[in-house]
Amino acid sequence: MNIVVCIKQVPGTTQVKINPETGTLIRDGVEAVVNPFDEYAIEEAVRIKERVGGGTVKVITMGPPQADAALRSAISVGADEGYLISDRAFAGSDTWATSYTLSSAVKTLGKVDLIICGKQAIDGDTAQVGPGVAEMLNIPFVAWVRKVEEITDTSIKVERLMEEGYDVVEMPLPGLITVVKEINEPRLASLKGKMKAKSAEIKKIDTTNMTVDPERVGLKGSPTQVFRSFVPERKSGGEKISGEAAELAQKAAAVIQNLGVVK
Repeated sequence: MNIVVCIKQVPGTTQVKINPETGTLIRDGVEAVVNPFDEYAIEEAVRIKERVGGGTVKVITMGPPQADAALRSAISVGADEGYLISDRAFAGSDTWATSYTLSSAVKTLGKVDLIICGKQAIDGDTAQVGPGVAEMLNIPFVAWVRKVEEITDTSIKVERLMEEGYDVVEMPLPGLITVVKEINEPRLASLKGKMKAKSAEIKKIDTTNMTVDPERVGLKGSPTQVFRSFVPERKSGGEKISGEAAELAQKAAAVIQNLGVVK
């Protein structure tokens, strides 16, 4: 079973700064961590490899050279190989360009049976990249997976988290799933794992060894761009109303009417 996990290195703080010219995050001097949802993806990949009794877990990330730390973190908890997609041409990519770049990188890794992603990144919260990668690779996918019930060389059966309960979905492989935190409890790195990660060779993927359309990567290939980012102004005041349910409904309706929201 050949599994690829797509992860992202994100700011480990809410005190982030935005480049006013490009609208992108300024990452210099900011602590970076593995996106928390991606930790569950890594753990599930390792568990599947252990369950089926063999295979490889390859982890890829797209980012600056220092993002190799995220890959070493994944190797320390059981991943086999790390691949860093890093090139100035990819800078400023939105979710569309990122999905295209990641899908192009996956094609360089040989036979892939399953791709696993965290459900979303905490810095963007779009949940678009996982499904985007699947679409660009033309493979099936299931989002919001909370449990892998069965997996064979040709298919996977999962529980997909819904607002009220869950669905059981079976799909053919190769395919892609995005996972939620209910799926497992990520393990801690052992001393042996940390030593392996420290000495591991992180392979680099860029425009010299990956075929991409230059018009579809980076800012040039991003149909959406951030033109302005700001911290919302804090507002004080407000009005508190109290009383029984019927009385509260009448008071709330009066407030809404006074605001001119409804007639």
